[in-house]
Amino acid sequence: MWHGDIALVFGNERTGLSNADVERYSTLAHIPANPAYSSLNLAQAVQVLAYELRMAFQGPASELTLVESSVQHAVQHASSDEIEGMYAHLQETLVVLDFLDPGNPKNLMSRMRRMFACTALEREEVNIPRAIAKHILARSKKD
Repeated sequence: MWHGDIALVFGNERTGLSNADVERYSTLAHIPANPAYSSLNLAQAVQVLAYELRMAFQGPASELTLVESSVQHAVQHASSDEIEGMYAHLQETLVVLDFLDPGNPKNLMSRMRRMFACTALEREEVNIPRAIAKHILARSKKD
C-alpha cells in the first residue's frame, strides 16, 4: 500500500495526456472496456476510478491494510522529486556512457520509468542508482 500523497490525473477527452505527462507518473491505470468501443469519456473514467478507490478503502479489508501500513510506517518512500532526480541522473550517465543517444532516445527512459514504477521506491532504493551514476560520472571525468 502506498503512503503519502496520491493524485489521480486525467487528460482531456480529445487528446488525453501528453507523453511527457504520462512519463512523470509512477502508476498508470487502464480501465478495460469493450474492444469494439474502448473509449470512455472523462466523467465515466473519473466515476470508475472513484468507485474503485472507495471499494479499496472500505470495509474490513481496508482496516487490516491500515494496521499493516502503520507497522511499516518507518519506511520512508521516495518523493516524486527524488525519483525524478534519479531519472535525470541515470539519463545523464547513460548519455556519457554512449548507451543513450539523446538525438534518438527511442523508448529507453520511458521503459526504465515503467520498470521502476513497478514498486513504491524507498528513499534508500533511489539513492543506490544515483550513487552508481555519481561514481560513473566522476570516473568518466577523470578519463
